[in-house]
Amino acid sequence: MTTHYYLSVSPVEALIASQLTPTEFGSYMATGSKNGSHERIIFIEIEGNFGDYFDWNYARERCVVHSDGQPKHSLWLSVYRVLENVPNEVLGSLYLTTKDGRTLELSRGELGAPPKRDFWVYQELCPLTPLVVSSLPPAEFCAFLTAETSHVRVPKVLIADLKVVDFSNLEDTGNIGAAYDRNIEHLKDCVEAVTTNPDKPAKNVERSVNAFGYQIISSGIYVGSGSDIVFYPMPSTDEIRRDHYDWGRSAMII
Repeated sequence: MTTHYYLSVSPVEALIASQLTPTEFGSYMATGSKNGSHERIIFIEIEGNFGDYFDWNYARERCVVHSDGQPKHSLWLSVYRVLENVPNEVLGSLYLTTKDGRTLELSRGELGAPPKRDFWVYQELCPLTPLVVSSLPPAEFCAFLTAETSHVRVPKVLIADLKVVDFSNLEDTGNIGAAYDRNIEHLKDCVEAVTTNPDKPAKNVERSVNAFGYQIISSGIYVGSGSDIVFYPMPSTDEIRRDHYDWGRSAMII
């Protein structure tokens, strides 16, 4: 059987070897009976056997078929500083798995010019998880977070670009779940801080993931270190309704 390597980025950062296909792996991780979990899982399939940070020999020796013929579901290889040690060139498709184990594949896409906006809202997903407002578009925001000149930085980051709430029409903001429900006034203050002060390009709204759901993703998900950016575009609601209906229902998008 083929050994797959999966970079888990949410809710835990890890490198996992498995003989399951991405769809099978997503279902197993989200709903596996042994761990009793029912949670969203975001992971990226990667090409293995690069560098010497991870123990690929251990994976080859231990990620083998069970004596009863069943595939090896998961072999954990690392849970520390994983994202930063996986080069962007080995990143394959990214997968969004719902709580009931349905998985949507996002392929790598072209990073085009961002639309004009006064502010952006990001859910950082790995290695840290704050909800952030910024005046910077996605690629510039990733570069800002990973800049070596910054006093507070991470080597690499994975973020989701979120739909922006319309403060002038809060009763009709669209399908954005509960992400902005708890403290809309605080969100307004954060937006004002980054749009009126050029020396403050970003401000935390919340320090960790609270109400993130797939229905609030706007353009897609970005993986970046400096100017090295990988972009996974999110399908439109119409595309999800047409091509991924069951996943869209499970993700509460349609």
